[in-house]
Amino acid sequence: MSTDAPLEDLPFDELRHQAFHVAEKRLDIGFFTDVFGHMPGMVAIEGEGGDLGSIGGTFIETVRAVKQMFGDSELDPNTEALLRARFATYIREHTK
Repeated sequence: MSTDAPLEDLPFDELRHQAFHVAEKRLDIGFFTDVFGHMPGMVAIEGEGGDLGSIGGTFIETVRAVKQMFGDSELDPNTEALLRARFATYIREHTK
């Protein structure tokens, strides 16, 4: 990770990749469920009075589901900004 520029200035996909790498290494399912809950499809369900419920299955299945959501959706600028801040904060909090 480069210390020359703020994390927020990295390309979104690189920042996401770094945050996911840290979370996978730490087996941090809470991080992935948090990110999953901020994805456009899940936000829409919650806005309709639905329940996000729980993500069942294994840690690996949860990580795959979150990664798949990123591959299937284009983020609006507000969601990208929120996730960019979340990823940068996570990396700072959990790396030396």
